[in-house]
Amino acid sequence: MTSPITRTDPSATLRDTPIIAVLRAKDAADYGPVVDTLAENGIRSIELTLSTPNTIELLPRLDAHAGPGIEIGVGTITDLDQAQRAIDAGAAYLVTPVVNVEVIALALRHGLPVYPGGLTPTELQSAWQAGATAVKIFPAETVGPQYGNHLRGPFPELRFVPSGGVLLDDVPAWLSAGATAVSLGGPLIGDALSGGSLEALAERAARVVALARTQRSQA
Repeated sequence: MTSPITRTDPSATLRDTPIIAVLRAKDAADYGPVVDTLAENGIRSIELTLSTPNTIELLPRLDAHAGPGIEIGVGTITDLDQAQRAIDAGAAYLVTPVVNVEVIALALRHGLPVYPGGLTPTELQSAWQAGATAVKIFPAETVGPQYGNHLRGPFPELRFVPSGGVLLDDVPAWLSAGATAVSLGGPLIGDALSGGSLEALAERAARVVALARTQRSQA
């Protein structure tokens, strides 16, 4: 008999507002005002990328500043050492651009949600079978929301999160296709991490939260 697969469910925070904001900056010191603006406008799940210098070092301070109700995860994780450092720093969840079953297993041992990235059905199903909370369809821009509908045929239980080039107006279609959440980088953040308008960021954040909630209410 096949043993049931162990996995950690998405947080209540993400289930309530199914948007992950992905932040990539010149330095983690630039994160603070953007994190505040996103949180104030309804986006409660924020992914900080390891490709940004000092992300691990500043994560505890950012997490404490953000306060309860905001979850901060770490993305662009590609190996066990990076994953362990993120966990030790207090990451609420882990995100990878590839399928690394060792990273998935480490997250499971710590009871953390983990979102491994892949694109092909084989990659995505392998990550799901390894215990992913949800698989990250990456880069989602190359396949579009219809890909989620196609995956539902052979893999009806598969949970997925599109990431990479997803536009704000694509959010309802991805959620309608069955996405657990939608990951948004440049189209949401814009130039806010390089001195751009935080007011414009606030408008985009509020708009995408409204789009997600409207779609959910109609589902």
